[in-house]
Amino acid sequence: MTRPRTDDRLHGTPRERTLGILGGGQLAQMLAAAALPLGVRCVVLEPDAQAPARLNAEHLHAAYTDAAGLERLRACDAVTLEFENVPVDATTQLDGRVPLRPAPGVLHLSKHRAREKAALTAAGAGVAPYRSIETPGDLPGALDAVGGHGILKTSELGYDGKGQVRVQPGDDLHAAWTALGSVPCVLEGLVPFVREVSLGVARGPDGTLSFGPLVENEHREGILRRSVFPASSSPDTALQARTLARAVAEAWNVTGFITLEFFELQDGTLLVNEVAPRVHNSGHLTQDGGGVSQFEVAVRAALGFPLQDFQPLLPCAMVNILGWPEGPGTDRQEPDWDALDRIPGTHLHLYHKTNKPGRKLGHVNVVGHTREELLQRVKTVERTLESYQS
Repeated sequence: MTRPRTDDRLHGTPRERTLGILGGGQLAQMLAAAALPLGVRCVVLEPDAQAPARLNAEHLHAAYTDAAGLERLRACDAVTLEFENVPVDATTQLDGRVPLRPAPGVLHLSKHRAREKAALTAAGAGVAPYRSIETPGDLPGALDAVGGHGILKTSELGYDGKGQVRVQPGDDLHAAWTALGSVPCVLEGLVPFVREVSLGVARGPDGTLSFGPLVENEHREGILRRSVFPASSSPDTALQARTLARAVAEAWNVTGFITLEFFELQDGTLLVNEVAPRVHNSGHLTQDGGGVSQFEVAVRAALGFPLQDFQPLLPCAMVNILGWPEGPGTDRQEPDWDALDRIPGTHLHLYHKTNKPGRKLGHVNVVGHTREELLQRVKTVERTLESYQS
């Protein structure tokens, strides 16, 4: 790894700060872009040579546990995360030597489904019925205990629909557990939700809280396809989401940024599905809705800058752009980027990643004067993309 300069600050510039980021993907890229106008430069530790954030941040091309890389991050004013599956050893070596926001304790809870659910319950948040599966002895009766229909998920490392198996009465739960590698899992009971929603919340070092919008999300095959603000939820449900976010952020003593994902039941009750200790795919729409973005707020929270709520000023949405099949036997091709750009109210965000089927390559933010106009524009974006994206 190339040794960094001992002092790379721009002497004399106002409010110059340096923010370290564990991970260099698209979230880090967008954090770095939001940080620069605040007088903040970002340093990312990321083993991928083609990390998207290399384009607008100092890229430490090394393992997350690399001694020189961690030493460089310790010289930053604060360090944050772009994803939760960083090695524990990396955060251990940073803890106490540089402000790590969110702190390792939050990561310890959010990266392990069973610990997370127990901690959410302790904070007063409702969750779907669940059972921890760690040994063969945990399997008998577990499916009946969660209502007979459920999803078996690995306790760690699963994302975008990976590391999970759906099970129902009559299925061999032991076989499903074996298929996931017989690793610690959580069996979650299916709940009859009417929609999935999410909300980001930031908390500063002084305990000040900043809330994002309640966003309505649509998933297919375990991958988020689109997010819409405002959600179809009632004002009471939106208030409930803020109340739960506050309770979790304060109970977990969060400093930094977290995102809560919810199941909304028919009566408006919210159950927390999971917590991400970082900015979130569903919050990308805040980039173009006329208010402050989730990325700016996350930078502010990590460095102790003043916070404000980041609810968009206009109805807005986000549509993910996924990689398309290539090669013999397929007639799909690269999207018509110009056609997307021509749709009124659209803002194209590409991550500078090579194409791979199903990979998140970018997103389109869409803005409208009304929710109805917004949804019509979203449909046009989706029709433009569906020629290659299934």
